[in-house]
Amino acid sequence: MSTVVITHGTRTRHAQRWTDALVLIVVLVALWQILSEALGPDVLTTPAHTVQRAMHIVSDADFPASLYVTSLAFASAFAISAVAGVCLGLLLGARRMAGEVMEPLMMGFYSIPKVTLYPVVLLACGLGLWAKIVFGVMHGIVPITLFTMNAVRNMPPIYARAAKTYRMSPGDFARHVLFPACVPEVVSGLRIGFSLTLLGTLIGEMFASQSGIGRMLMIAMNRNETSTIMALALMLFVFATLVNMLFLAWQRHLTHSD
Repeated sequence: MSTVVITHGTRTRHAQRWTDALVLIVVLVALWQILSEALGPDVLTTPAHTVQRAMHIVSDADFPASLYVTSLAFASAFAISAVAGVCLGLLLGARRMAGEVMEPLMMGFYSIPKVTLYPVVLLACGLGLWAKIVFGVMHGIVPITLFTMNAVRNMPPIYARAAKTYRMSPGDFARHVLFPACVPEVVSGLRIGFSLTLLGTLIGEMFASQSGIGRMLMIAMNRNETSTIMALALMLFVFATLVNMLFLAWQRHLTHSD
């Protein structure tokens, strides 16, 4: 009987979550339509026209090549940010003094407008794939590192004492105790790092690339093509939202499992 009640409650929560999401989408689209009519199509295109323009862009023969270039740069940047950020966060979290020294340095670096560092990156990497990857990593690695570091700091001390009791090596402790205990918060860092890495990669393409979706955005901005700008922004928004929903579902699953 209790199992049936729990299952029914879970289904009710899921249905309510989807209902709330649908209502939110309808409200956002309605506000978009109202603002478009108030400001005019030269400032903000309507949702229908934006979707139509997005379908036209996707069907264009040159779009797959631009999508591939952006996807390759973003996937590489996010992989580097995720692996390096998690490893660095675990290390700095386990060594509290090193973490206390590095945290303000990382926050200071992250507060610098990245545009000021673009000339340095361009001189080092040139106009190509590596410049975009570096731009993406610069935006994504810090939040992933900080979230992971805080996850290690917030881990219950009894876990470390139990590892010492069983005389676990540092590698076994990290693999079997430290990382599993920090996974939910690490996923939160990956979710934030994902969005920021995507942002950094696109900005890198806008300023340091001759191809890609970011370059398409820059060309549309220079030509004042509002419909193209809105269509590309809509595609990026939908992609980022769907991936963030997957990260949230993963995080909920991990929390529920705990």
